[in-house]
Amino acid sequence: MTLLSGLVGALSAGAVEVVDLTAPLSARTPIIGLPEPFGQTRRFELTEISRYDAAGPAWYWNNFATGEHTGTHFDAPIHWITGRELPDVSQVPPKHLIGPAAVLDVSERAAADADFLVEVEHIEAWQSTHGPLPEGGWLLVRTGWDARSEDDEAYANGGHTPGVSVACAKWLAEQAPVIGVGVETVGTDAGAAHSFDPPFPCHSYLLGAGKYGLTQLQNLAALPPTGAVLIASPLPIVDGSGSPCRVLALVER
Repeated sequence: MTLLSGLVGALSAGAVEVVDLTAPLSARTPIIGLPEPFGQTRRFELTEISRYDAAGPAWYWNNFATGEHTGTHFDAPIHWITGRELPDVSQVPPKHLIGPAAVLDVSERAAADADFLVEVEHIEAWQSTHGPLPEGGWLLVRTGWDARSEDDEAYANGGHTPGVSVACAKWLAEQAPVIGVGVETVGTDAGAAHSFDPPFPCHSYLLGAGKYGLTQLQNLAALPPTGAVLIASPLPIVDGSGSPCRVLALVER
């Protein structure tokens, strides 16, 4: 039996489960709002072309329009000024789209404090129990924020959302072996990160280091702390700063 046939067999038998970490994409999907005079992204819009009618008697299809950073999405390095000379989303190596996942559960802390920030010490405590972060993998931060994803007001929470501290973002960019960070909130940075130094440190440090971001993930509660394999599949948009994507996890059961 080859490795791939073994995987197919495990999937068929249910020994490996596919967990969908993607939020449904619709006009109700929350988006980030920036203060004036900054430009704004657009909500997802679906426009029908035909649906078994005179415009197309045997087929149904639509046009859609949305921002690159709407819903569950992938941040490429070029998204931030610190990564302006680095790859766009179409240039991300395919091997970087599949990798091991470490899940840091801070949901109880985030429930008690909406402005909770992950510090290096929290990751070090996790590593003392579960081992080192995975080389070439992802750190997924579970805050429980996905429970708010169908309510714009609760999801934005007046700008009070959990995230990563400046020191931790710098450490993840420069010292941690992971290639990216995934979160359940609307962006990889905390809601108050506009006032940090530097502002939006996850974007500034990680993307500037050629690493990646995944946002608006769901169902992280279904993943173990270690052992899952993450698959992220953004559209390869030429010159794109990011893309909505389907994010899946393979989990042994």
